[in-house]
Amino acid sequence: MAKTKTTFFCQNCGTQHAKWVGQCGACKEWNTIVEEVIQKEEKRSWKQATTAKSVTKPLKIADIQLNPEERVITNNNELDTVLGGGLVKGSVTLLGGEPGIGKSTLLLQVALNIKQKVLYVSGEESQSQIKMRAERLESSNSNCLILTETNTQQIFKNIEEVAPEVLVIDSIQTLHTNSIEASPGSISQIRETSAELIKFAKETATPVLLIGHINKEGHIAGPKILEHMVDVVLQFEGDRNHTYRILRSQKNRFGSTAELGIYEMLSTGLREVSNPSEILISKKDADLSGTAIASTLEGIRPLMIEIQALVSTAVYGTPQRSTTGYNLKRLHMILAVLEKRAGFKLGAKDVFLNVTGGINVDDPAIDLAVVAAILSSNQDIAINPNVCFAAEVGLAGEIRPVSKIDQRIIEAEKLGYKTFVASKYNKIASKNHNIKLILVGKIEEAFATLFA
Repeated sequence: MAKTKTTFFCQNCGTQHAKWVGQCGACKEWNTIVEEVIQKEEKRSWKQATTAKSVTKPLKIADIQLNPEERVITNNNELDTVLGGGLVKGSVTLLGGEPGIGKSTLLLQVALNIKQKVLYVSGEESQSQIKMRAERLESSNSNCLILTETNTQQIFKNIEEVAPEVLVIDSIQTLHTNSIEASPGSISQIRETSAELIKFAKETATPVLLIGHINKEGHIAGPKILEHMVDVVLQFEGDRNHTYRILRSQKNRFGSTAELGIYEMLSTGLREVSNPSEILISKKDADLSGTAIASTLEGIRPLMIEIQALVSTAVYGTPQRSTTGYNLKRLHMILAVLEKRAGFKLGAKDVFLNVTGGINVDDPAIDLAVVAAILSSNQDIAINPNVCFAAEVGLAGEIRPVSKIDQRIIEAEKLGYKTFVASKYNKIASKNHNIKLILVGKIEEAFATLFA
């Protein structure tokens, strides 16, 4: 029988320590070091491994045969898009997010709408609670089986009996295995139970969906190796003050990590938002100064977002600069460019910037819309709501080109915009757009065009 030994882990970041200390040397948190019992495996040298019955031989890359990836369609278009076309058989997907953001609701909806037999294992809710949620979602699936269990050995016994085609675990932090003596949610238990589930997924070609809690820093709780072990890491984001949720891919071994899924939280569950621009642009009756429409890209999906700016005389000695959904340092850079290169006196004024819809945007293509919104508020002149922008602003005050300009123009045209402002240095493939193109090279040209 293998020996057992104890070691010390930080419950906050997962760093292993040789002895107990008051402060973790990695994350600098106090009183987070706990002692855990781990299983010590017998170490074998690489020479002893050659005596095994089956030895994997190296192959030339030209001799390796490719097997097509079989995917399970979830019937959730936003999730399928983020995953790259569905759940790959044998893959392990980890979904993380804030408490109450809708992780369990999303995966229960997937379990109820998928055509394959699904085993939904919950360690947090009873079967009656899950039944109540399923009735609220107004969806029923006779192929969805509910199990409330936290012991992995008991879970695998039930798996042998029902033979599910998809496995959902809610959540990985509640599971525990008998192979080690540690409490559920500890670093050792999360690592061991995850390894058992990953081995099950690979050997049986069953897709596994895991829900993961996050810590106060916003990272998935447990050892960092958990995110390395799984195939896909999804992050479910949103603000509790808004009804919209964003599903992002942080890691995907079978597709792009640039895709984005948007949902709206309703009383009947999560509604897929096929046209995100409808939620990112506010409806207003009168034209107001300080607003501009920007064309941004999330993955391959063009989005129209509304930029709001408020410029006012500073009441206090030091002007205030505040942003929501936009990089504050980039706002400082744009204000410096407007002051130095374009001659606008904004140094003694408060500037507040907001991206509507509660999302964060890092695309530099919204720079020109930010400039337009700031100048519109400063001049108190409204911009035509049928105008949208897509260009980057450089430190010399030049309007720089952005990528995939044709996709942005087509999306703006499809949504009914009449004018599109972009950089004159962009290479536009098609000239036959039914939208007026205004191509500018400097901030002064954009200002003269908008506020002439």
